[in-house]
Amino acid sequence: MTDPAPVDGEPTAVPAVPVPPVEAPEAPPATLWDRMREDPQYAPEHLALEAVRRLGPEAAQWAARARAERPDAPPEQVADQAVRKFVNHARLSGAVSGAAGLPGAVIDVGVLAWTQARLVLHVAAAYGVDPTHPDRATDLLVLQRVHKAAETARLALGVAAGRERAGALFGSAGNRALGRVMLQLGVRLARMAGVRAAKRMFAKVVPGAAIILGTWANSSATKELADRARALYRAAGPRQLPGPRQP
Repeated sequence: MTDPAPVDGEPTAVPAVPVPPVEAPEAPPATLWDRMREDPQYAPEHLALEAVRRLGPEAAQWAARARAERPDAPPEQVADQAVRKFVNHARLSGAVSGAAGLPGAVIDVGVLAWTQARLVLHVAAAYGVDPTHPDRATDLLVLQRVHKAAETARLALGVAAGRERAGALFGSAGNRALGRVMLQLGVRLARMAGVRAAKRMFAKVVPGAAIILGTWANSSATKELADRARALYRAAGPRQLPGPRQP
């Protein structure tokens, strides 16, 4: 049986084509790890730039879907969903890398910093702030207390982006001891993630301590970050939203 022909002057209904979900990596991608190892001084800036590129679209799509499913839900409720999800992620990410010693600690704090960036971008989207806008990288560095002011954060992001474009950072770590590079990288990422670097770096050498410290420190630092992000984006209100796509 064929479908009835449309009535003259009546538009033919076109079935909606489902938009595939944006896939975002659960941990920093390998290319980002390479960049951060080669340029540990600017590791937080490299992570923030990559997070907005990789995680921003996922956050925007998630918020749009949440509003479509519950159009009457206030931004606070939408933000609640993101906070619960990523605080749990942060709690579970403590000491799960499987690697021991300093490399394992660096991986742990890197994954935590990445999860926290994902949280911030989702909270921004919940309050109607564009999570794909380059200013979100500045927000990340200030909210995660890498920089005290937006101006210095923007300057550091510009330096990191310039080094990435110029390719100047690749090979720069070749003449330095790997242990020293990893320690510097770990301290920078631990500071970004809000975890006390010394305790987090050396807890993995004590059996069981890493799991206890990781679970508590990760969730505590992430909850505090969530509170700061909510305060920022609640006060900002909807801004820098993407415009409608042209057909």
